[in-house]
Amino acid sequence: MNSTLWSLIGKGVIETLEMTLISTILAYIIGVPYGVLLKVTGKGEIMEQKVVNKIFAFIANVFRSIPFLILLVFLIPFTRAIVGTSIGTEASIVPLTVGTIPIVARMVEQSLNEIPYRITEAAKSMGANSWQIVKEFIIPEAMPSLCSGTAINTATVLGYSAMAGCIGGGGLGALALNYGYYRYQNDVLFLTVLVLVVVVQVIQESGVLISKRIRHS
Repeated sequence: MNSTLWSLIGKGVIETLEMTLISTILAYIIGVPYGVLLKVTGKGEIMEQKVVNKIFAFIANVFRSIPFLILLVFLIPFTRAIVGTSIGTEASIVPLTVGTIPIVARMVEQSLNEIPYRITEAAKSMGANSWQIVKEFIIPEAMPSLCSGTAINTATVLGYSAMAGCIGGGGLGALALNYGYYRYQNDVLFLTVLVLVVVVQVIQESGVLISKRIRHS
């Protein structure tokens, strides 16, 4: 490979990390409260609201069931309305965020469900209100699981970002498609896959390490 391709790979890595990190952060800003809402409004929970829970659960299930490539196309008008274009790195962040929010919400809900109910009962006996129970008791107890989930979700977004390259999203996905597939440059295709695998491994191991440290603290 010549220096131009190495430069393109470097640019692709930066764009991929940009899409992944920004989308993950935005998805967590919305997805964490969403997941907490799903938890606390469930049957027998501290803020039980069956109708609210069913509505938000339905919305999350609908978006989780849509294949990401279809979601990319479906959200093109929305993406244009938000960032003014449907191609490029910035445009990819929109569907990446939307597609990740329900995944984050369900994973947060699952992490919170793993907390023994006796912790909630103990918090109630100390006079804590509903949001104090969530903030001071449930979420701190769920932090190791939440950190592991964050690593998994980040790796998922990274995979989605590669798919975004199929519709001009930029990053390593676009590089693999334009050079590795269309131009039959197998070395470029192999290298982009290798970089993605390495980044995923780093993310996964970082999540496991952080989770272990939190458990031991």
